[in-house]
Formats: sequence, structure tokens, C-alpha cells
Amino acid sequence: MALRKNGGTKKYYVTVGQGYVVQGETWKIAAEQREAETRLKAPAPAERKDLYPADVDAHKEISEALTTAAKSHKRVLLIFGGNWCYDCHVLDEAFHLPEIAPTLNRNFVVAHIDIGEYNKNLDVAKKYEVPLERGVPAAAVLDSDGKLLFQPKKSGV
Repeated sequence: MALRKNGGTKKYYVTVGQGYVVQGETWKIAAEQREAETRLKAPAPAERKDLYPADVDAHKEISEALTTAAKSHKRVLLIFGGNWCYDCHVLDEAFHLPEIAPTLNRNFVVAHIDIGEYNKNLDVAKKYEVPLERGVPAAAVLDSDGKLLFQPKKSGV
């Protein structure tokens, strides 16, 4: 869909109540709408964090998370996604809720793994058996030695 604004035209791509805009080579969420009121909220587009910085080396990030986890006797929670992903932002907001944050912070070191446009860090997802074809966000849990403890099932729920 193309919309005219301020004399120019911007392309928006809409899927399941989410609108995206291409800025350069990056897709950004321009708008979203949910049918039913939900308890979990995503931040407004202007307030969204850069959860998945493009220049971060995922292997190094995981290594640093494992080091921190070993020192603090925690597990590592790998969250695969992208900044364009509405549900990734909703999940991150949930991680900061008062009823979730204390448990999460006490037990896990979180590492966000950028999948780009499903063309980045695919080797990492494969290593931890995360089936990205089912969508994101997707998670894997590692012990502090890097051993895979949990990943989503490849079929079923």
C-alpha cells in the first residue's frame, strides 16, 4: 500500500494488523493494531528500543552471556528476533513487568540474537536447534556451560 504524506509517497506493508515501512534497507514497524485489548503492550514506535543492534556479533554476545551466567550461577536465555518484529518488542516489555522481571533477572542472562530479514545468524539458530521457520520471537535456554537445555519443538506446540 502506498500513502501520500507531505508531498511524498511512502510504502507501507501490512500484515496481521501490523504496518511496516522501508527506510533505506531496513524494515520498521510503522503502525500496529490489535483486535482485543491485551495485558501485554508494546511500546509506541517512537519509544522502541534497539533490541537487535545490526553491528553486534552474536557469537561474541553469547560468549559474554555465558561468562556472566557462569559467574552469577544463571542460565542464558537466547531470544531470536528482529527490531521489525512487533511480538519481539511485546516480549521485551513483558520481561520488564514487575511480576516477571525479578524472576527473569534472578535466573537468566538474556541475549538478543538478530536474525535480520531471516538472513542473519542462521548458523546460531541452527546450532541451538531453533526453528526460525515457525517465526519469531523464538527462544533457547542454555546452561552456563553452553549446553542446550530447551528449544522450541520443530512441530506441534
